[in-house]
Amino acid sequence: MYLSKEVKAEIFKKYGGSAENTGSTEGQIALFTHRINHLTGHLKKNHKDYNTERSLVKLVGKRRSLLDYMIKNDIVKYRELIKELGIRK
Repeated sequence: MYLSKEVKAEIFKKYGGSAENTGSTEGQIALFTHRINHLTGHLKKNHKDYNTERSLVKLVGKRRSLLDYMIKNDIVKYRELIKELGIRK
């Protein structure tokens, strides 16, 4: 499995402050980014997998809404996070 308990805890520890802080916006965005990258790689090999494509679009939308929330509340943290995650090209 690509997203084990340890990987999740590591993501939340790095971006959310602690492994138990799973509700932080930064941690959730980082987790969604990890999942989006995985699904993108899967779709490159399996281009006819429309169910995965749909879930990828939904994940991107969820991440976008969290990023919009971050822009409104803390623009500095938003800029640091997108730079660290490499979201904007």
